[in-house]
Amino acid sequence: MATVELRFSAQPEHVRTARLVAAAVARRAGVDEAVLDEVRLAVGEACSRAVGLHRSHGITAPVRVVLTDEDKTFSIEVGDEVPAPGSDGSRAASGSGGAAADDADGEDEMGLAVISGLVDDMEVSSTDEGGVIRMSWPTAPVSVLP
Repeated sequence: MATVELRFSAQPEHVRTARLVAAAVARRAGVDEAVLDEVRLAVGEACSRAVGLHRSHGITAPVRVVLTDEDKTFSIEVGDEVPAPGSDGSRAASGSGGAAADDADGEDEMGLAVISGLVDDMEVSSTDEGGVIRMSWPTAPVSVLP
């Protein structure tokens, strides 16, 4: 199992780099060429969502992207450090901000909807330490030439 970990400051301009790294690692892991655009788009959405959450909550910690090449699966985890709703300093606290908070919640839901349309296997989790979007794609077996 090979793993690549990328951390970047929560700035929108770094999302493109994360997309490029994800596509390169996915290609090397054996993800079908026809699916690479979906990998790029899904990682872009997940990273943009994490950047937005960090910026709207004043978090200076980096966004974390972990790319893992497992036996027959390539997975990507995009993590933020915004606590789960209901915990101290939580995402729910932003819900009391009126229309601006409603817009942020709407963008968050829209981003998750876009990702779920691009990825068959997606899991979203959130704890007191932050949230993670885990996405995975099958890899093609590497053929050995005679």
